[in-house]
Amino acid sequence: MASSPEDPVLERYFKGHKAAITSVGFSPNGKQLATASWDTFLMLWNFKPQARAFRYVGHKDVVTSVQFSPHGNLLASASRDRTVRLWIPDKRGKSSEFKAHTAPVRSVDFSTDGQLLATASEDKSIKVWNMYRQRFLYSLYRHTHWVRCAKFSPDGRLIVSCSEDKTVKIWDTTNKQCVNNFSDSVGFANFVDFNPNGTCIASAGSDHTVKIWDIRVNKLLQHYQVHNCGVNCLSFHPSGNFLITASSDGTLKILDLLEGRLIYTLQGHTGPVFTVSFSKNGELFSSGGADTQVLLWRTNFDDLRCKDLKRNLKRLHFDSPPHLLDIYPRTPHPHDGKIETVEINPKLEVIDLQISTPPVVDILSFDSATTTETIGKTPPEKGEEICGYFLNPSLMSPECSPTVMKKKTEDMSDFPSESQRSIPLAVTDALEHIMEQLHVLTQTVSILEQRLTLTEDKLKDCLENQQKLFSAIQQKS
Repeated sequence: MASSPEDPVLERYFKGHKAAITSVGFSPNGKQLATASWDTFLMLWNFKPQARAFRYVGHKDVVTSVQFSPHGNLLASASRDRTVRLWIPDKRGKSSEFKAHTAPVRSVDFSTDGQLLATASEDKSIKVWNMYRQRFLYSLYRHTHWVRCAKFSPDGRLIVSCSEDKTVKIWDTTNKQCVNNFSDSVGFANFVDFNPNGTCIASAGSDHTVKIWDIRVNKLLQHYQVHNCGVNCLSFHPSGNFLITASSDGTLKILDLLEGRLIYTLQGHTGPVFTVSFSKNGELFSSGGADTQVLLWRTNFDDLRCKDLKRNLKRLHFDSPPHLLDIYPRTPHPHDGKIETVEINPKLEVIDLQISTPPVVDILSFDSATTTETIGKTPPEKGEEICGYFLNPSLMSPECSPTVMKKKTEDMSDFPSESQRSIPLAVTDALEHIMEQLHVLTQTVSILEQRLTLTEDKLKDCLENQQKLFSAIQQKS
């Protein structure tokens, strides 16, 4: 079936990471995108033309997950270095690190009100943290293998988690108990999430399947078998009517949950796709994978279904029995996706694709000791402001926070004016660049020294062997 103007289109792709993309997350206002990668960096992309991208340096191993807080004033990241970091997503990129787990951390997720953060780890636990003081609250232990993902329900009353022990568990945040358990005999779920109204969960399976469960009646509603390899990630459209999936088969698939069928196959990546996410309003979605590219797509397809959306706004109370309008069909059945699906390969169809390789500003994070020192040297009221903003980010909305008010004046042109800084930004940028180049040169010289020493040793060995051969030949003659 040929594509039409209502089909998704690839708008831009961003290049800047040096290794596979593991996670993407839109800012709440839909104007920025945060990405995490195997290259140990986070990157913050601005959708404005010619805007700089920020690369946040701090983690010491693969960054596995990134997410904006609901107010957009914080970024949380998880890493294989066993830590979780909280970043202020601006040009300074102040960050706070806490040792979260005793093994690699696989995912981070803010609660809808921004008060709590859930982290999932290969130490088999899920931990919940209070963002007010970045304080540990409690652990959830029942999984018997690595936990790959943990997500809050929209109302914050539940957490869903998936593990390589082949179970998906649902936890009650009030009594900290596991209240539900879905198990699978074939594969395990790489990723799980709640639908927008919190009545269902979807799982992305290593066994190539996508499953949707109604958690009110513990029933499998839909079971899609549309990918040829493991499914790594999924994201619900804010309407709850569509689901997008990312797979190691190199494709993204968009499922129409009301009709229970595959509607689009997107082929923009060259290699496994590890992550995908809709923006908060559903107008955009982004994907990333092994090809190190971050693709930004425009949705388009939900315009046609506005009537369906209005019809489905009659959502029911959490405790009500399931209704036909929630998700249709109600009975579980496999989908092979052969009927009227649209395949989109933007690299074949789009000639003037907007490639974005923006100038990248490296932002080095400081350890908490350094951060404290820096705060100590600022005037008292400013120091308190930063502390308050950082320790209690969720209680301040972006509009009313004094720090953000100050930031707003700074961010009019993305950067502060010269009068606001003791050193002009161009000079600091140049100095940072020079420092980075010096660091690279130092490393290069060190490597050259090692190679020279190695070469000298080898040459010495060769000369010694040659001397022995000459001696042997002379003795024979």
